[in-house]
Amino acid sequence: MRAWMRAVHESSCDVGAKGDARMVNTQALTKGEQTRERILDIAQSAVLHKGFAGTSIDEIITEAGITKSGFFYHFKDKNDLAKSLLQRYLDTEWVLFDELFQKADGLSEDPLHGFLIFLKLFAEVMGDLPSGHPGCPAAAYVYQDFQFSRDVRELTTEGHRIWRQRFREKLDKIAKRYPMRIDIDLDDLADMLSAVADGGIILSKSLRDPGLLPRQILQHRSFIRLVFAGN
Repeated sequence: MRAWMRAVHESSCDVGAKGDARMVNTQALTKGEQTRERILDIAQSAVLHKGFAGTSIDEIITEAGITKSGFFYHFKDKNDLAKSLLQRYLDTEWVLFDELFQKADGLSEDPLHGFLIFLKLFAEVMGDLPSGHPGCPAAAYVYQDFQFSRDVRELTTEGHRIWRQRFREKLDKIAKRYPMRIDIDLDDLADMLSAVADGGIILSKSLRDPGLLPRQILQHRSFIRLVFAGN
């Protein structure tokens, strides 16, 4: 998780003052905020390794070096922890995507070229993670949704809908300028990036190949170019 967060912060710092401000804000956490972030880091690592049901509050507080009352100061129960984990992950992803989109748009005003640059930057960020992507809590929660309250399940669904909407907005702009060479629904094409990313994470872990995820993102990039440019 820490490597993933660093990738987001480093990407933010590359785009200028806005990124620098985000970095400073992250480093200027209060002691209580640092404790909360440490709890979330420990919990996320445990959840991604052995599932939510297999992760106990007792093991989290032991590793964090806090008391049980200290845990409940930050989270009212385990479900609240789950929701906070998911919200942080979704927020972190969109910090990354927003910064990469901003950088790509600054390099090209053409919507297709800008999106292709974004995908290349995204692949590079994923390729810079030394041990590969740590895992996707949103995907993990889908497999274990019976363990969560309705609001957590709805947050998972809303996260996927937002990803679809944001990518679809980019694709709509491309389609206005470039007639599609392949007949494909743009919602399906928008969902494809999420499917490629989540599938790439799973395959990279299963095959023990951290480079697989960035290669799959580049394959998706080639497909986008084929759909709109024919080459």
